Amino acid sequence: MAKRPTLTDIAAEAGVGVATVDRVLNGRATVKPATAQRVADAAERLGYHARGLIRARIDAGLPAMTFGFVLSKERQSFYQNFAQALTAAVAERRDIRGTALIRFVPATTPEDFGTAIREVARRSHAVGSAAVNHQSVTQVVSDLARDGTPFFALLNDIAQNVRHSYYGMDNIKVGRIAAWMIAKEVRHPGKVAIFVGGSRWHGHVLRETGFVSYLREHAPQFEVLDTFVNLDTRQVTYEATLDLLDRHTDLRGIYVAGGGVEGAISAVRERRPPGKISLIANEMTDDRRAALADGYVTMVISTPLRELCRDLIETMIRAVQHDPTLSGGQHFLEPRLYLPESV
Repeated sequence: MAKRPTLTDIAAEAGVGVATVDRVLNGRATVKPATAQRVADAAERLGYHARGLIRARIDAGLPAMTFGFVLSKERQSFYQNFAQALTAAVAERRDIRGTALIRFVPATTPEDFGTAIREVARRSHAVGSAAVNHQSVTQVVSDLARDGTPFFALLNDIAQNVRHSYYGMDNIKVGRIAAWMIAKEVRHPGKVAIFVGGSRWHGHVLRETGFVSYLREHAPQFEVLDTFVNLDTRQVTYEATLDLLDRHTDLRGIYVAGGGVEGAISAVRERRPPGKISLIANEMTDDRRAALADGYVTMVISTPLRELCRDLIETMIRAVQHDPTLSGGQHFLEPRLYLPESV
């Protein structure tokens, strides 16, 4: 039978004295937070039987903070992954007792977002949302700022004059990367199509701008068709892509700048063999990974969710604590590029 770890074992593992471990375990005297954390981590690693009590002693003295998040498209894999990453980033913090409060809106209207943001803010110390651009949403964010609740725009930069910070990718760069890939991949001139969720998704509009500007400057052999609005839905994208493929035999590339790319993948599978259409998607999910592997998707440009959430929660904590060294602005994360050979 393995020997059960003792206070002496924990002290040696943590690099402290046995008396310090005893004080942490029993709360008999103040111990520096960093030292107490080392003791707790050592107890976890060794499997000490009272490690839960040690963690509880530490957590009891930590400030409690609730972080509210409003997301859309609850059934989409990407937003499920985003919610999980936000929850994990809060749970990983050892300097607070944090709670992630996540709300999905039933529809992506400004009214739905505004209502959800207000409701979440009533129970939160700071709020983040991937919401649409609209003056009514900006007014909600302005009200939060007036009440002292920091607001963070996620993925889509909204309320720029009143929000605290933006966390996401440089969307013009994302669009240019998509266009660069098509220009490098496709050998023959022809037509290229782009889908956006809608004009209220400022991030999609910026991706469209970057996409079109790159092709006009560096690949004039391609004709960019009028932009299609797909409302980030699979069915609309599917039907529109079928129509495009039927009407344009010289269609060479498709970029879906937001959601709904599963519809484009299904349509291309029905009408073209793998590799005949250069299809660019955003955000890695299981179905996009499968389409990359079998040659129906050329590249996926993905947000590094774990890094975004980790950095976001750090900034949220500092904003709640009124850190005078903290600055707002835009925090761009480098996109992750996935190719068929990297999955």
